[in-house]
Amino acid sequence: MKRRHVCVVTALAWAANLHAQDSASEHVPPDPPATHVHSMSYREMAEMMGMDDRRPFHKVTLDRLEWQGHSGDDTFAWDASAWYGGDYNKVWLETEGEDGEGTESRTELAWDRVISAWWSLRLGARHDEGAGPSRDWAAVGIAGLAPGFVEIEASAYLGEDGRAALRLTTERDFLFTQRLVLQPRIELDAYTRDDPERALGSGLAHASLGLRLRYELRREIAPYLGIHWNWRFGETADLAEAGGEDADEFSVVAGLRFWF
Repeated sequence: MKRRHVCVVTALAWAANLHAQDSASEHVPPDPPATHVHSMSYREMAEMMGMDDRRPFHKVTLDRLEWQGHSGDDTFAWDASAWYGGDYNKVWLETEGEDGEGTESRTELAWDRVISAWWSLRLGARHDEGAGPSRDWAAVGIAGLAPGFVEIEASAYLGEDGRAALRLTTERDFLFTQRLVLQPRIELDAYTRDDPERALGSGLAHASLGLRLRYELRREIAPYLGIHWNWRFGETADLAEAGGEDADEFSVVAGLRFWF
């Protein structure tokens, strides 16, 4: 009986092995999946994937287009910037100024190069118009986002006749809601030499503080109201008072911010 059981088990094992050999000999693996990927240029890859990492983009921002009401004549002011380029290199254009009794403006054109995750280096030129003769400067600076989401622009300028200047701006957005935003902004300007033709003294010449509360109808467009203080210091303050202007000014502002 035991011998018969062993024979049955051996026969079943032999049959199973024979079936496995037949299945293996009859199985034909399918062809590998067809693909269009091959050695190709960047242009061909971007066209196939519908994505171009090297494509240039642009943005125009009118950060401030505002009326400023203060003692004496009211003032119209603007602060705008535009850039064109890719992820690492851009052409940067910025203009800021005001039109009251006369027009004063600062215009900068620079090459903007990303140097870290949060900071860019800028090299270019600056042109000043307004009271007295115009001034031209070579410019170098950095711009980026400091801890606490504080946006900073710091620039140094070298002008004619050994003149040099420094400029610092800093601002931050505080969101009360997804649409209501308070933006404090500080600007400082300093010069190494007196420039009486433009009513500027050496050292810290100007400082300003603005508080603007905007309501974003859309992310791209937002009217705002605010207040603005402007101070002159040292020789700059003396030259302003000699010309019949106040060394310190307080303004109520209303304006529009938009970008595209």
